[in-house]
Amino acid sequence: MAVAPALQNSGIGSELVKTGLRKCTDAGYEIAVVLGHPNYYPRFGFKTAKSVGIRCEFDVPDEAFMVMELREGALNGRSGIVRYQPEFNDV
Repeated sequence: MAVAPALQNSGIGSELVKTGLRKCTDAGYEIAVVLGHPNYYPRFGFKTAKSVGIRCEFDVPDEAFMVMELREGALNGRSGIVRYQPEFNDV
C-alpha cells in the first residue's frame, strides 16, 4: 500500500488499510500479515510476527514484519514462515 507523498497525512492510507482488512475479513481470511513501517501499522492492531512465532521468508527487520488476527484466536498454535508469491522475489 502506498500513497503519493503529496497526499500523505490526509487519511487516505488509513482508509485503504481499514478497507483492505475489512475485505479480507469478509472474504473469510483469519490472519493478515504486512511488511511495512513499524510506526504505522500497529495503530491498526498489527504486532510483530516474531512475537507469535511467525517469520518472513525474506531477510527483513523483525519490527517491520507484522501480523494481526482477523478472527480472535486465529494465531493460537500457529507458527512458521510466511512465503510470498514468486512475483515478490524481484521487488
